[in-house]
Amino acid sequence: MTVPASDPVPGLFTFVLHTHLPWLAHHGRWPVGEEWLYQSWSASYLPLVRVLRTLADEDRQHLVTLGVTPVVAAQLDDPYCLQGMHHWLANWRLRAREAATTRTASGPSPASEPEALRRFGSRELAEVDRELAEFETLWRHGGSPVLRELIDGRVIELLGGPLAHPFQPLLNPRLREFALREGLADAQQRFAHRPAGIWAPECAYAPGMETEYAAAGVGHFMVDGPSLHGDTALGRPVGDSDVVAFGRDLAVSYRVWSPKSGYPGHAAYRDFHTYDHATGLKPARVTGRNVPSDAKAPYDPARAAAAVDGHVDDFVATVRERLISESARIGRPAHVIAAFDTELFGHWWYEGPLWLEKVLRALPEAGVRIGTLTDAITDGYVGAPVELPPSSWGSGKDWQVWAGDQVADLVRLNTEVVDTALSTVDKALAHAAALGAPGPRMFVADQILRETLLTVSSDWPFMVSKDSAADYARYRAHLHAHATREIADALASGRVEQAQRLAQGWNRADGLFGALDARRLPSA
Repeated sequence: MTVPASDPVPGLFTFVLHTHLPWLAHHGRWPVGEEWLYQSWSASYLPLVRVLRTLADEDRQHLVTLGVTPVVAAQLDDPYCLQGMHHWLANWRLRAREAATTRTASGPSPASEPEALRRFGSRELAEVDRELAEFETLWRHGGSPVLRELIDGRVIELLGGPLAHPFQPLLNPRLREFALREGLADAQQRFAHRPAGIWAPECAYAPGMETEYAAAGVGHFMVDGPSLHGDTALGRPVGDSDVVAFGRDLAVSYRVWSPKSGYPGHAAYRDFHTYDHATGLKPARVTGRNVPSDAKAPYDPARAAAAVDGHVDDFVATVRERLISESARIGRPAHVIAAFDTELFGHWWYEGPLWLEKVLRALPEAGVRIGTLTDAITDGYVGAPVELPPSSWGSGKDWQVWAGDQVADLVRLNTEVVDTALSTVDKALAHAAALGAPGPRMFVADQILRETLLTVSSDWPFMVSKDSAADYARYRAHLHAHATREIADALASGRVEQAQRLAQGWNRADGLFGALDARRLPSA
């Protein structure tokens, strides 16, 4: 018997979005650097907030579990980044206006022919005007108030994480504990909410980390599906702890984001890779998987909207079927989690925010209950304890992306820099304690730890292993390593004033996490 679409299905469905970029301010603009931040902000963060605020105005709550890493939150609040974003939006408007008034072909594809580009530019101009108005009204003084409103309104559950997104299993336990506790404190300061759960960077886990999570007050975290041996129908307490691991359901998640068959590759959607040379805009549609850029057809919003509707129907049907089958398999209502990078929605997949808004409306209409990870715990979607293997959500679901032969030099660099930083800071703290406790903040020690955390960001080995701006990634890792060594060498050799000047100089570029306090570093 076919179940009518409106009949309730058992269980709970959760969207989890992971919002993360490395620290990009003051470190290049194009092709990798601040442009990455501003593109993601305009294409993903503004539209996502628009969708969530629209649904909140309809009295919808518990819609999304949203991870926002401390390094992204820092950039959304940073005065330099806010000014840069405003300038970027204004520049986007100039480029859209140029496209809307073009008289000559300027790009590689039919989408850059004058008439097609004029139509596209007119639509783009209306879009950027809306974003400029939203940015100036809501975002101009920082992203934290915008997100806090959604948290306060119970529209989203906030997930936190450690400072600067390190690959935790490979990190010195002292620095690992420090980064996590400081990251949770950073979220408390920005949002007046201390996250109960985290998105562990890269979903990376090593046995025993659940004990550290429990000590830091973390009650749940995300892993990839294979970490739970593919059985993601319930959250699972890890080992002897009460800390719950939730797994991404790959059968559902890959329906959206799969290199071979995911929705964003549909012929009707806007093509991410094809630019109009004169304006830097993206006026073409995918057209076909094997169609070269110079043959891409003009973007057609009506064609794209029809594809969105089809993919909404497909996803809703997929979620319903998965909840029914998983509930039957385990003999109780099941929990299904679809988890993605936030930047997929809008930045990589232009139509993603519209699809998400429609899905969040369509699922309840189809009898599917939506809730957050905290809702899942509260409502008992938790099974028997499990022992997790060392794992991640990277290639092979192990640690090879961050610890393989291709990045062995970065692993050695990280170990060396962390050892230098901890040794230097320990001595400085011991010296200060000998003069009488509690001592004042130690700006130099703070900056040493700040640069160290930027050095060990998981982004750099990821970008190298994936050959995605690998030269930039290595440059950034070695730059922050140099900063750490330079300040630490001056301090260790007694050149305190020089160490102070060096720390101040590096802080002008890397002044994020102003509340970071080296005095809270766990003792050796």
